[in-house]
Order: sequence, then structure tokens, then C-alpha cells
Amino acid sequence: MGGSQERKRLFLVVLLFISSTGFAKDRYESAVPLLGDTIDRITFPNPYAHIPAQCYIETSGGTQNACQYCHTDGPYKAGLGNNTPQGGANDFLGNLQAEYAFVALHYPHIPNGSINPWQNTLFPEKLKAAVDKLGEKPESWDMDGYIREDNWGTAFAQRPGSPKQWDGGVQHPFRLFPALDPSDLPADTDGFVRSKKQVNGHFEDRKGWVTGWRSINFVPYGIFTPHTGSVSGIYIRLPSPFMKNGDGQYDLKVYIENLDLVARAVQDRLRSQDSKHYLGAASAVPVERGLYPVGTEFAHPLHYVDLAADGRSNAPSPFPGSRARRVKEIRWMIKMEAFEPNYGGPKVKEEDAPVYAGQTQGWIDNGAGWLLAGFIEDRHGKLRPQTPSELTQCVGCHSGNGPQEDIAYDNFTSGTGNTIDSTWALPRQFTGELGWREMDYMGYVRSPVTVDDVPAGRSTRGDPINRGEGKGEFRHFLDSVVGVSLYGVMPVSVEQFLRDKITEQRGYSENWPELNSESAERFLASQRLRQTLLRELTKREEHLDGNGNIAGALLYPSATEASLAARRYRQVVVTQRYDFGKDVFAQTPITFRYFRTEKNAFTHQDGKPYKDGEIIVDRPLDSDSANITYGIGSVPTLIDETIPYEQGGTANRDYLPLLSFPQSD
Repeated sequence: MGGSQERKRLFLVVLLFISSTGFAKDRYESAVPLLGDTIDRITFPNPYAHIPAQCYIETSGGTQNACQYCHTDGPYKAGLGNNTPQGGANDFLGNLQAEYAFVALHYPHIPNGSINPWQNTLFPEKLKAAVDKLGEKPESWDMDGYIREDNWGTAFAQRPGSPKQWDGGVQHPFRLFPALDPSDLPADTDGFVRSKKQVNGHFEDRKGWVTGWRSINFVPYGIFTPHTGSVSGIYIRLPSPFMKNGDGQYDLKVYIENLDLVARAVQDRLRSQDSKHYLGAASAVPVERGLYPVGTEFAHPLHYVDLAADGRSNAPSPFPGSRARRVKEIRWMIKMEAFEPNYGGPKVKEEDAPVYAGQTQGWIDNGAGWLLAGFIEDRHGKLRPQTPSELTQCVGCHSGNGPQEDIAYDNFTSGTGNTIDSTWALPRQFTGELGWREMDYMGYVRSPVTVDDVPAGRSTRGDPINRGEGKGEFRHFLDSVVGVSLYGVMPVSVEQFLRDKITEQRGYSENWPELNSESAERFLASQRLRQTLLRELTKREEHLDGNGNIAGALLYPSATEASLAARRYRQVVVTQRYDFGKDVFAQTPITFRYFRTEKNAFTHQDGKPYKDGEIIVDRPLDSDSANITYGIGSVPTLIDETIPYEQGGTANRDYLPLLSFPQSD
């Protein structure tokens, strides 16, 4: 792969502190450099892996705006660790809420980005055919037994080197497997991951050996939630100098204060009395608004959903939040170089640029200062390093535009308008001590008795206020997306909840309607009505239960739904078709189907008209080579900024993923 165009670069471990901190580098000099290759994305099974499947859905005439949760100008305008405005603030990047402006690599020589590549999501029957060809019988799989097996611990045991170091230090497929030992989990009540093993810890306190990792409890939204079949844990670790006091001694109090400064920096909560530099042995490192210090690590296990897992001792998983023992993926990232948003800027983005990645060790450069790594299930459920093609999906969400003067070619970058220094979780952290706990998905507590088709648990958290919107974050999502995931769909159990709640008898303007797919006009009318009624529901705060917590039905699936979702995903595992989509539905989501009136119609790329209800496999693009937008998608999303919110509008250029904290904080 890459041939004569391959260029090898070294990621010297000493880069961690040379450029920005001035720390002694002797701790890193023995490490073996990482070797990577530059790889043209046209060689990938899916050259457009950085564009998630959710980006291809229709917006139901503009009534469903899931786009704002990635594509806004908010962090960019706030100067908050982002230089990828995608809500119209920059002409080069455009307004990705308003247009399906998918790119085309080397256009017109290979398939373009306006052709939907996510076959598993678009055509679940094709995935099932691939499963059948292997002789697998999904109906016979014991999914409860499968999701309760430990594949994380087996993978961690293969990691070389010391768990106190981010790098295993030898050429090995599991060299960059996160140095977070799952046998040390769950974290303690203060969020710190402590170990009984001295080899895992930097220093010891009364509770055990402090590994440096600390868990983050944050507000989820429609990417990884129990309803999507995937739930996350998130852990952060700073380099050891941030754990030490001015005398060079490990000091948990200093580390707590430094972690608090990091959180304040990325959440835009720095106060005038806060230190302008990190504390203790890290006192040479400035606290930079919207940015992490070099050397910051994140570990991100992505779990299957186990509705019996709520963190109590009798659960089959040690984790809370419906997080199963089995993981789908283990993701990791480390900030290798300083990211300077004002210096990079969107115009350094080159869509045809190759990725720079390790072919066998599961890592990729995101082009904005971070090294990302990922490990995913092989056909038998054991974790393996991800391929560069699979890792490109990660860069699609975790990136920015960094200066690239040190290399002779542009390095692939991507990213969204809503990350802060390439990250999602810490900006959405809960207030105070609640934010430093294991991720628990709004305090999930399973029901004493599980009924197959009834939501399996309840929440113990209310609706956190979005700082910019001035209303509940979950309420805003429901109002904007009219769905419980970024696909804009409602699972069966959610539909039943809304049918029971939204009735004329209970004072609503109409009963909750079924989606009418008989014609474009009827479909769009039913979606508009759904938007109106859902906004009535949230205004009445009936998305909350009697205790003021988010209604469990809106967060957690039924046992039947969870089991079927896990079974469908396992089809991707046994076929290893990750390049073609990890989200698999029972049938093609209706938001991938064509329902447009003649006024807003578009055709296939070959000019053939779409029929009502037809699956959208492609959209037109600019085919005039004289235009600067040659090869770029040209279809409007129909999210209209001229329609006020009060009249059903959904456009929101300035959405910020930040929560409100007490004024005294």
C-alpha cells in the first residue's frame, strides 16, 4: 500500500515535552520510534470513512437537524480549541447544516463522496447475506453469554512494557494498547483508577496504587447511547509531572488541582483567580483556554449494552450505565504536539491528502497534534489492531487543522465544528464530583423485573442545562432531532412511550402520529406534526419522570431491542465489514429514504428521478470543472435559517456542547 509514494516518518517519543514543556526527556529515550506510512485513501475499501453514515440522512424538509451536533461555528467563534467552523463562518469549509457538501477524492476518477458508502447501514439484508455465506446462524447465538465475556483483559495482557508509560516501547501489534488495566476497574468513587498491583501505579495512597487514570462522567447524546447499542467509558491521564508537587514528589492533591484546571480550560470556565500555569512539577506549562497540555491521554472503551449492568454488586458486569463486560472497541489518543488553532486554520485542509498511519499497530496521526489508536473485535470476538482504513473513521470526528510545515505533503485532517482540541467527552462533563465518576449514562438503574418489550430501567439524573441554549441539553436534542439518535429515528419502545404520553385527551394539540410514507407530502406533514408535538412534550417537561429525571424510555431500550441490536452488530463482527458501517438496523432507517416534493427534488447522479420512499444511494454534485466546487455535493439539506425556531425552524449555527455550572464554581 502506498508503493513508491510511501514516506516513513518517526514519531520520536521525546516529542512529548521537547517543544512545549522543557521537561527532562530521559524517561522516553529508550523507546523505539513508531514507523508509519503515508497511504492514499483511494486504496481503502471505503475512501470516505471520515464521513459518518449519519451525515447522509435526510432532514425531513428541515424539521430534523442532527447536523448541528457536529457542524457548527460555536467553538470556533468562541476561540475554544477549534479551527474547523462548519456552520458558514468560513467560505472554504461552508455551511454543512445547509448543504450535503460531500467531497470527492481525485474526482472524477473514483467513486465520489456523494455516493453513500455505508452498505451495512443502508442495506442490512446485504450484510445478512454475507453472514449466511459464512454459514453463521445469528438466531442461534447466545448474546447474553457473549456480551458477558471479557475480551478487554485478554487484549491488555498482550500489551508490552510498563502500564505507567503510554508506549509499550517495542514493535508489537499491541504496543499502543491503552495502559489502562481493566482488572483495576471500575474506578473509585473519586474517579481515580487505583490498582492492587504496584507495577500499575505511579504512587500509593491509602486506597491503593494511583495509576494516573481518572474516569469522566459526561452527558451523552445521540452517538453512543443505550438506544444505539454502544455505550462508552472515558478515562483521562496526564503525564507524571502533573502528578507531582514542586519538590518532585507525587501528590494526589496537586494532581486533582491540575485535572481541574484542564477541565476548566476545555469547558471555558477559567476564572481570574485560577493559576495561569499548571501546578507543582508542571509549573512551566501554561494553562491554555480550550486546549489540553501535551502528553494528555484518553482511553475510551466502547461497550456492548447489558441492561443488567448498573454498577451494583450483583450485576454481571463491574461497570455501571448498562456497560457490558465485553467491549466492541478500545480507543485511545495522546496529544503528541501542541495544537495552535489560530495558526493552522481551515485553509490548510486538503481533501485529497493521504493518511499517515501504522499498518499493523492500530494507530493514525490526526493532523492536529494527536495520535489515535484503536482495537476492535476480530471475527471470533478477540481484539485486534484496527486498519488504517478503519482508523480513518476516528479522524473524521477527532481532528482539526494544524500547521504542517514539517512535512513535504499535506497530512489528512478532518474533524467537526463541535470538538474542543479534538475531543468530545470532557467538554460535556457533569458538574462537580459527579463529573469524576465512572460513566453511568444518566445514573442508569435497572428495573427489578425486566419485561421483554418494556424499557428496562430508569434514570436518576435530570436534564442538564446547555449553557448557550439556556434549556435542557436533552430537551434541545429532542426538539431539534425529533429522534433519540443522530439518525433521527425512534425505536419501537420510544414510539410506544410517545403514543401513551401525547394524546388529545391529555391536552396535546393532536395524538402522536405514525409516519405516513404514502407520499412525500404526507410524510413531511407527519414529521412536522411530530416536531410540534415533541416540542409540546418537552415544554410541559414530560420528557422527565415524576422525580424530575429524564424518562427511562427515552434513554434505555427494552430487553428485546437491546438483544436484537447486539445480534445485528455481531453480524459486522463475524464478517469483519467495519469499513461499511457499524450501525445496523432491522431495516433501512426511514431517514435514508427519499421524500421530497417537486420544488426541492433532486435526482440520482445519472439524472434518473427518485421515487417516493426509495433508498437514497447517491446525490448530485458539481460536475463543472470550471467551478471551485467541482466534485463537491450540491444538494441543499432544507435546514432553512430564515424559519424562526418558534415556527418549526431548526438551524443553529452556534451550538456549543457546554453545560451550565453553578455561578459560584
